[in-house]
Amino acid sequence: MGNSIEILVVDDDVEIADLVEIYLCSADYVVHKAFNARDGLALLEKHDIKLAIIDIMMPVIDGIEMCRRIRQKKNIPIIMLSAKSADLDKIVGLSAGADDYMTKPFNPLELTARVKSQLRRYMELNPNVSKSADSLICIKDITIDVSRHKVTVGDRDVALTPIEFEILKLLASHPDRVFSTDEIFEKVWNEKIYEANNTVMVHIRRLREKIEYDPKSPQIILTVWGVGYKIES
Repeated sequence: MGNSIEILVVDDDVEIADLVEIYLCSADYVVHKAFNARDGLALLEKHDIKLAIIDIMMPVIDGIEMCRRIRQKKNIPIIMLSAKSADLDKIVGLSAGADDYMTKPFNPLELTARVKSQLRRYMELNPNVSKSADSLICIKDITIDVSRHKVTVGDRDVALTPIEFEILKLLASHPDRVFSTDEIFEKVWNEKIYEANNTVMVHIRRLREKIEYDPKSPQIILTVWGVGYKIES
């Protein structure tokens, strides 16, 4: 991975944007920088961006609004950066469509590792990447075309981010099995979870908003209180 993979970095702190650029370029990525959301959105239209790193606290258009605008058109991975560590800020960022969240100050090597992880997942699930064999998962009204990264609910196509797709595929591949939030995190993010967080819960909520007929009364992804989540066969 590298060379042709283009990454967008948007942060009004020039020093941080430059630091991120240095580390990503050393990992052989092509980096496009912007110091405000408006310029960042313009770069997204101009280049074949595969991942965006966005600061939350920016003037005029903040990172949350930028994330929402990206999600209206693209399903690329988005990593949010924030000087705040409160759970509420993280939930707001993830609810807006972000795939991951890092608090400043952060270790640039850890950010690079997360970029690689998100890109690996995205490239594996990208519908333009050919696969050796088709694989369909059909459960309830949902059809998951694993090879094409395509999901339909009834007769409508549903656009999912790579993280949302992986969560749905995990649950649908093991009907009736209850997965705890820790299990989901470790299997989808491929990382051990060291502290309680709301990341999985927020992604489940976003997923329900896309696939459930009534997200407030879910019939597809069910909550098993005190245990986790499942999809019944």
